[in-house]
Amino acid sequence: MRMRLKRWLYLVHRWMGVGLCAFLAMWFLSGMVMMYVGYPKLTESERLAHLPGLGDGAGLLGARQALDLAGVRGALKSLRLSSARAGQPVYLAMLAGTGGVPDRAFVIDARSGSPLGRADAKVAIASAAAFEGALADPARVQHLGAVQEDAFTHSRALRAHRPLHELRLADRDDTIVYVSSLTGEVVLDASATERHWNYVGAWIHWLYPFRGNVFDRHWSDIVIWLSLAGVVLCATGTVVGILRWRFARPYRSGSRSPYPGRMMRWHHISGLLFAGVTLTWIFSGLMSMNPWGVFDAGGPKPSRSALQQAQPLLPTADDAAPRELLGSGGDVRELRWVPVLGRLTVQAWGAAGRPRILDSRTGGPLTVDEQALRRAAASMMAADVLHIERQTAYDFYYYAREPHTMTGGNDRPLPVLRVDFADSNANRVYIDPHTGTVVTQSDRHERAGRWLFALMHSWDWLPLLSRRPAWDLVLLVASIGGVALSLTGIVIAWRRVGVKLGHKRKTARLRPQRH
Repeated sequence: MRMRLKRWLYLVHRWMGVGLCAFLAMWFLSGMVMMYVGYPKLTESERLAHLPGLGDGAGLLGARQALDLAGVRGALKSLRLSSARAGQPVYLAMLAGTGGVPDRAFVIDARSGSPLGRADAKVAIASAAAFEGALADPARVQHLGAVQEDAFTHSRALRAHRPLHELRLADRDDTIVYVSSLTGEVVLDASATERHWNYVGAWIHWLYPFRGNVFDRHWSDIVIWLSLAGVVLCATGTVVGILRWRFARPYRSGSRSPYPGRMMRWHHISGLLFAGVTLTWIFSGLMSMNPWGVFDAGGPKPSRSALQQAQPLLPTADDAAPRELLGSGGDVRELRWVPVLGRLTVQAWGAAGRPRILDSRTGGPLTVDEQALRRAAASMMAADVLHIERQTAYDFYYYAREPHTMTGGNDRPLPVLRVDFADSNANRVYIDPHTGTVVTQSDRHERAGRWLFALMHSWDWLPLLSRRPAWDLVLLVASIGGVALSLTGIVIAWRRVGVKLGHKRKTARLRPQRH
């Protein structure tokens, strides 16, 4: 029975290796590329830096006046003012859907109050030129056409903006930008470096060749089942490798590995050295897909509306005009109206740094009352609050990564209020005391995902991340070990298949012919 079990282990590992070693090598090599070049995205800081300034706001309508002229009624889900469409100031409003009706987006000319329709090629060219800079010549911007989805636009965040206008800028980076046909904003940029390296990086690592075609609806299942097969391959290989290694005494050859061929011996030794990290990476890659909803806790979530204290996002005629909001100085790129603690605030965002918080009525500077914010945070759930603390440093679950990384590019301000609830799912909320808004939230299941994916896959461990290039060195050495393990496996598999095919051909030649 024991020998039969061993035989099955050998057979499973051998033939799964024939089919999967190429995938493992691809994942290791593309993973090394992703350490330095990520999938194209437009981060919030990058978007703000490219937006034209709003100036002093002269001639711009107030929010309520613009909404009334455009016929937009009711409480809004979001409202902002920026020169995001063709370099001209516009209000971008999102009306929350009710009763199964989806959210509706409105783009309103901030000078006339006229509602603007979907963006055509002319608008897209002007938006791309404004994104490139004040000195950009729209005539040099090349409109490449409209795309539903291509190699760089698989993000679900772009769904509402499709089809996308694809344009090439005349900059030295040969940048391609994608402009929303819904709002006319630039929603994604990709330099030539990002595009070229992504074909051997994130695009192949995430098996995106299966996206945007007949396999699209099966993409998630393909990734999950290939990753699961990779876990089985690595697990059986680890067991086989340990069983075949002589710990007590060597084989007659003097080696502790039974394989006389160099390739088999290198595969055996590299497997023993790097099987653990290989298994960890394949398993954590599987976890990144949230297979079968293992990280979906269900149950009640903290209500962000509790921080608004019944204040809807509903500008009034008494609110300050843009000229008053912008008159306090600074190069403001965008104004955002946000209800906080029973009053409507305006966030004035510049090209970099934290926003200035203004009172929507007076236009004057406003400081969020932290004690009132703590009391409001405690009412976000019916459950008791375990504790609320002010953090001035990152922790294991709240930290920043480089913009190009999968989890990077998000605003992670400090200090931050951390609120822990005593509900069954151990919900946790991080709140920015400067703006009075939620930065991020998670429950125990999602935090388990932090361990099983971000830590195990990207090695997002703060003591290591803060000591680069130590992080780079550790991951590169482990990745090179994984590549060696995979490439030796490919050679062995190729030889094994060749032997089998050669044996079949020889058998066919020797078989007597019937006449």
